[in-house]
Amino acid sequence: MGQIEQKAKKRRTRQNIQRVVLGVVGTAGVLSIAMLAPNVFQALPSLMGKKNYQVRFQARTALGRLIAKGYVRKNQKGSFEITEAGRRHLLMEEAAVDKPAAKKRRWDGQFRLVMFDIPEKRRGTRDRLRIMMHNFGFLRLQDSVWISPYDCEDVIALVKAELRVGKDILYAVVNQMENDRWIRDHFRLK
Repeated sequence: MGQIEQKAKKRRTRQNIQRVVLGVVGTAGVLSIAMLAPNVFQALPSLMGKKNYQVRFQARTALGRLIAKGYVRKNQKGSFEITEAGRRHLLMEEAAVDKPAAKKRRWDGQFRLVMFDIPEKRRGTRDRLRIMMHNFGFLRLQDSVWISPYDCEDVIALVKAELRVGKDILYAVVNQMENDRWIRDHFRLK
């Protein structure tokens, strides 16, 4: 395996561990250090399908990273709790993971358009938004116009809060669209 592949694998493993730790803290709400150390960190190798003692260390490091990112905070009592930013991050991860579930939903005959106009000085935010739209299963009509056949107002509200671009993103429900055959084909709609 090449060096680039090894680095990518390490990054994916680190992100997966962070996701598990954040999910555990988010599910429990508040966890004390006594609960975390023996239970969660020891269970992580089996949860991750690994039998490596190093995973416990990686989980502790992941918890430190989550604290640094502002997703988790430590109370005065020595317990960890998820922050509002951590909750938003979990919801965004869940929305990206649930993308295949959208294909099982029933289409109501309307399309949802998401249009944005983010200034050039916030180019990083604009690029991040495009990646998010792709991850959430939207189809790109133009660089700043994306479409979905399913209700996604909650996801867009999360994106607006996460990226702090409330007024720069417009959400519209469209009843009819010309030349929409290719869009219907893309989403496998009748």
